[in-house]
Amino acid sequence: MTTQSFTHQLYTLTYCGLILNVFIYIFFLAYRIRLNSIDEYGFIIHEFDPYFNYRATEYLYENGWHSFRHWFDTKVWYPLGRPVGTTIYPGMQVTACLVKWMLKGVSLNSVCCLIPAWFGSLATLFTGLLGYECSLYSCRGSLVCGLPVVGGWYESWLEWWEKEEGDVDEEEEDFELGEERISSWSLDPLSPSMEVGVFSAGFMSIVPAHLMRSVGGGYDNESVAITAMVMTFWLWVRSLREGECGVMWGTLCGVSYFYMASVWGGYIFVLNLVGLHAFCLILWGRFCVKLYRSYSMFYVVGTILAMQVPVVGTNPIKSMEQMGPLVVFVFMQIMTFHTYLHAKYKLSSVQSTSLLVSLMIATVIVLLILAQLLLPSGYFGPISSRVRGLFIPHTKTGNPLVDSVAEHQPASTDAYFQYLHFLCFLQPIGLFQVFFFYFDDASSFLVVYFVTAYFFSKKMVRLILLTAPIASVIGGVVMGRFFTWTVSTVIPIKPTMADLMEDLEEEQPAPIAEAEPVIVTAQLVHATTYKARNKNNNSNSNNTNNKKNNRHNNYHKHQQTIAPPSPKKFNYMLKIIKFLVSVTICQSLYLYGKDFYTYCWTMSKQISHPTIVFKAETTQGDIVTVDDYRDAYFWLRHNTPQDSRILAWWDYGYQITAMSNRTTIADGNTWNHEHIALLGRILTSSEKEGHRIARHLADYVLVWAGGGGDDLAKSPHLARIANSVYRDVCPNDPSCRAFGFVDHYGTPSKMMEESFLYKLHSHNLKPNVVADRNRFKEVYSSKYGKVRIFKILGVSKESKDWVADPANRICDVPGSWLCRGQYPPALRKVLSLKRDFAQLEDFNSIHSDNDYHSAYLESLTPKKAPQPSSDTIEEGDANEDTDNDPDLVFENDDNDVEYDDDEEISDVEITASPPITKLTPQEIATISSHWEDSDETTLLYQLISQNEVQDLKNWIKEDPRVAYLRSGDGRGPMWWAYEYEREEIVKILLKKGVGYLDKDVYGLAPLDMLEND
Repeated sequence: MTTQSFTHQLYTLTYCGLILNVFIYIFFLAYRIRLNSIDEYGFIIHEFDPYFNYRATEYLYENGWHSFRHWFDTKVWYPLGRPVGTTIYPGMQVTACLVKWMLKGVSLNSVCCLIPAWFGSLATLFTGLLGYECSLYSCRGSLVCGLPVVGGWYESWLEWWEKEEGDVDEEEEDFELGEERISSWSLDPLSPSMEVGVFSAGFMSIVPAHLMRSVGGGYDNESVAITAMVMTFWLWVRSLREGECGVMWGTLCGVSYFYMASVWGGYIFVLNLVGLHAFCLILWGRFCVKLYRSYSMFYVVGTILAMQVPVVGTNPIKSMEQMGPLVVFVFMQIMTFHTYLHAKYKLSSVQSTSLLVSLMIATVIVLLILAQLLLPSGYFGPISSRVRGLFIPHTKTGNPLVDSVAEHQPASTDAYFQYLHFLCFLQPIGLFQVFFFYFDDASSFLVVYFVTAYFFSKKMVRLILLTAPIASVIGGVVMGRFFTWTVSTVIPIKPTMADLMEDLEEEQPAPIAEAEPVIVTAQLVHATTYKARNKNNNSNSNNTNNKKNNRHNNYHKHQQTIAPPSPKKFNYMLKIIKFLVSVTICQSLYLYGKDFYTYCWTMSKQISHPTIVFKAETTQGDIVTVDDYRDAYFWLRHNTPQDSRILAWWDYGYQITAMSNRTTIADGNTWNHEHIALLGRILTSSEKEGHRIARHLADYVLVWAGGGGDDLAKSPHLARIANSVYRDVCPNDPSCRAFGFVDHYGTPSKMMEESFLYKLHSHNLKPNVVADRNRFKEVYSSKYGKVRIFKILGVSKESKDWVADPANRICDVPGSWLCRGQYPPALRKVLSLKRDFAQLEDFNSIHSDNDYHSAYLESLTPKKAPQPSSDTIEEGDANEDTDNDPDLVFENDDNDVEYDDDEEISDVEITASPPITKLTPQEIATISSHWEDSDETTLLYQLISQNEVQDLKNWIKEDPRVAYLRSGDGRGPMWWAYEYEREEIVKILLKKGVGYLDKDVYGLAPLDMLEND
């Protein structure tokens, strides 16, 4: 071994070792930044859905897979129940049980709390691998080169630019490679793959878009699914690497996709994205045996395995949302068959084209005939509301249940900056680099992923999570290539991972590559080989593989044989300028990077706060821990009978069942729209009517109170959901604007004031608001007033016993484990009023409900929306006949007093009052001088902090007084808009004449909020 060779190996090992150490640091950083919540609050599970996940994991660990697979849970969705084993994505639960089995001394709760942090670190690893794979030396070229006229000009300029950058002599510009000549720039002696991988992993480790679903305690499906998703994407682009076995990597990709399908419903996004990328490669003229084998193995293996997941079943071949990848797979088989016929019969170009067109037309006709035959039979499933909401021009989906969830609302520009921060500025630069300079089969995936992820996330703020990996990789492309360019100003030849592998294997004989036929149905537009491809597009398989192998070998030969440029050719001025520019940019990037790092840690601490336990400041300035919700759930567990049924809005069902071990009416699974609508009807109807229904379904009512996002703030959504099934709740008003507040003092409309929910929520808190003592008894109120629990008086024991009787269950087959419950007979009258909610694009639905959907969407449009009313709501004659009811006074809470269950449910008549169009200066001054904390100011704060621009605009349009409201500390909409930097809301308020120089109780103006921030 020569001294020069030893020095080169030592230098390569040192550099690669440094890169490896940085990567290890990033890996542990990703883990550490996700433990803020555990450090501060301990091993506490967050939010709502994670509690169901924990309960399911606990059941699986204690009872085994067979019992879990056949688990019918009667404690949820009373009285119907839920077959959990067939309606859950069990991958995360199985993973947690395997980890618990390996870590014997760690509790299951601790494992579930730590899994998001562990898998967040693994997602960082796979993101780095994805960035590495998309930045290899072969990823060099541009999509522009494939254009008919501009491509040739751009190709010539690109070659000249690379020649100038590499400072290579004309004589050394090309290297012989059999019959093919490859330009030296395509070998990319400064391949930044390792650096891009490290920067991609570094961004992914701390970016808030990923942190929001992977902090310790956030035991939700997305925390594991993002890791599975990025792993699938990495294996997919890995299978497209030149000279590799597409069958093996495609199979591994299919297995990874199966794990993704077992973890999260977002597997549909992964399947469609891979299918879309394969389709784009075909359109770009890159169809070949490598793509065919990779995609075929991915689709066949992945689909067969995914169909073994009970909740997925046959959806991959029946759901409209998953038909695209299947069609791509079918057309790939047709193209492969065409290639076989072309080679066997040695068809001419005209004959080959004619055959391909004929096969395609025949395939389309067959597919259309099959679709026509299967459509009437109900074979195809409808497009879900959530997916539909990603494509419609409205900001609403047409389903009030889906629209009621905040994370289903469209994302704003501020949301992107909040969760991506510095990466937002790197995205256009990285896309420009990939699209115009480093475009290949693998790197083209980044473009497809970028466009798809940002399109969907713009429609639904929750999906900003999907942008975390692609934003990290695109940012890594920019920073990794810039770092490589900077290093090249000091070190002429930068080592790569390929150098290290070659040094370690240089003593071993090179393996002989097995010949592999190449399928070519269209002219391949590979960015790494330009001139040779036009000459040798139909070359035999041996030459093709030799060219691919020799290209990599000649890269190192070129790297070792090129002598340092002579002083005559060394442009000192350009080198000095390059060095100065790199130093200047590095200084700026260091400041931005430091700010990004600090911001991410700050966001991590904010995101890590669990909503079920939080810290707050009292009026005396003391910091206290508010644990009202868990205290209330534990009170239910220890102070109520085990067969007690708890009526609460579906948001809290998971927590109640997991911590209280009590039966709930509904939870976050939201599988039955009509059942949730019945729950909404109970809460938003009159106190008497709601009690009539509730006494047949529940023993206790749990209400979230105390302001903020409590039940009263959510109540308009409850009314809309109820009205979507029970149209008499808000007649001729799909958005139920009659249910709400009518002025800035928090005065409820007549409908809200008489509602079941309002009576219990404001019982003894607001003047003259008292729950009927003959129907309800308050049994618990939390320390800080966040939760109130009422016992329902006069519970129907007959209905409870009827539901509990196994004979009244309906089994799918005799003796089956899947036996659904039924509603008690006493509710038949109210159930007869319901109209099953018909989802849009439900091809299997016999009844159409287009009129309702049109009215609902139009009612949310400002110009057509009915105005809120402060007028009275007159009840029908049937409901006025209450004097004929028996005296409803209970001497004992346990008495089973019979109510008249056959009373007709009253109709309501809404009389809208004229809208307020303009306020006088005196009225504005009066409103602004009245400082009071109310439900209205709470809701106003929520809309501004969550940037619900359209909802706020609609509210101000209906009631201009809202813009001038002031809370107890003297602050109002303008303060909050400046505090959260809501520029669009500030403009709306300024147009309404709201001032920005007014002072609050602390002497601060809205502008001061911006300066303080």
